[in-house]
Amino acid sequence: MTSAPAKPDTDAVMRLDKWLWHARFFKSRSGASTYTAAGNVRVNGTRQTRSSARIRAGDTLTFALHGHVRVIEIIALSARRGPAVEARTLYHDHEPPENRPKTPSETKPAQRAPGSGRPTKRERRAQDAFTDKGSFQG
Repeated sequence: MTSAPAKPDTDAVMRLDKWLWHARFFKSRSGASTYTAAGNVRVNGTRQTRSSARIRAGDTLTFALHGHVRVIEIIALSARRGPAVEARTLYHDHEPPENRPKTPSETKPAQRAPGSGRPTKRERRAQDAFTDKGSFQG
C-alpha cells in the first residue's frame, strides 16, 4: 500500500512573528514580535505593524536584517521550531546574502601599516573624528 504525498495546506495560517522565529531569522519569539510590531516587515508588499498578522504558504516577506534586504517566499508553515536544516526548508530566499557582492568596507577592516607603532595623539583624534567616537554629547 503506497501513501500519497501530503499536499500543502493552503488554507493554513500562522502568526508572522511565530513563523519568523520558527524559520530562525530571530533568536527569540519576543525579538521577532518586537521587530514586526515596529512595522519593519512587508507581507506581499503591504507594511505590517502587527506581529499577529496572518501569513500562509505562497506569501512573500520583505524585511531588512543584518544589513541586507531579505526577500523571502514562504514555502511551508511549521508546527515547531526545529533545527536550522529544517528551518531552511520553510522558505526560498530570492537573493541570499552570500550571493551579494561585498562592498570594500565589508571585505577588510582598516589597519595600520605593520611596524608603524601606536598612533600619535593627532592620528588618534583624526580617527575619533572620523568614527564620531570623540564627540561626547553630555
